[in-house]
Amino acid sequence: MLSKPLSRRSGRPDPLGRVRRHGIQWKDVNGFLFVVPWLIGFLVFQLFPFAASLGLSFTSWDLGTEIKFVGVQNYLRLLRAEPMLIKGIINTIYYTVFHVPGQMLLAFIVALLLNQKVRGQPIFRTMFYLPSITSGVASSIIWIWLFQPSGIINKGLAIIGVQGPNWLNSLDWAMPAIIIMGFWGIGSEMVLYLAGLQGIPESLYEAAQIDGAGRWSKLWHVTIPLMTPYFFLTAVMGIIGSFQVFTPALVMTQGGPGDATVFLLLFMYWAGWE
Repeated sequence: MLSKPLSRRSGRPDPLGRVRRHGIQWKDVNGFLFVVPWLIGFLVFQLFPFAASLGLSFTSWDLGTEIKFVGVQNYLRLLRAEPMLIKGIINTIYYTVFHVPGQMLLAFIVALLLNQKVRGQPIFRTMFYLPSITSGVASSIIWIWLFQPSGIINKGLAIIGVQGPNWLNSLDWAMPAIIIMGFWGIGSEMVLYLAGLQGIPESLYEAAQIDGAGRWSKLWHVTIPLMTPYFFLTAVMGIIGSFQVFTPALVMTQGGPGDATVFLLLFMYWAGWE
């Protein structure tokens, strides 16, 4: 009969049968070794260049000259010399405020619908996901056609007696058009929400139903609280993505009309390459 391992402190047999290991084992470090190549690439090609660029932004330096620290003078000069920068920041914030909550809400509603057991469910999920992986240029060209004065969107509005605007050439409607176009790519958020919905134990809904909860009560008191980590994740990802809007503004409006769709990244592109 095999004896149980002795406890390290008392010398008596360990009731849990645990074996104390000494030294570093291969399985303790093999996971770290797998991520070392990525870690080196991140440090060398991302973190270090970012830190160096941030440090150089507070200096005055031309190649071959001495580096001089000037504090925030470069930023103040940029703000005074480039009023379009302020416009780009305002437009980006405007886009973020309306796009992120709207996309989260639509993605959650679609995820709720696609979480139901209906015939052809995989087909519907694929149809909603595909636009999120479509080329940005191709998507922008499609939406240019849709937003034409005689396009499908205005024809649809005309059916209900609403005269559609000249979307992409209007100071008031160019930004809403790009926001609406952004809602087309809800597929990534939808997949995350579907994963979260399918991870909620069915027993919680059964308990709520026993307590007399209806459909809306179960949604409000069970589903939404348990989905908050997914909401937080998609909110962070949506804000980051909103500050990286570039292709739709460049292809659909070229920043116009009247700088109404100049985004921060588009301004940086113009400042660096034009």
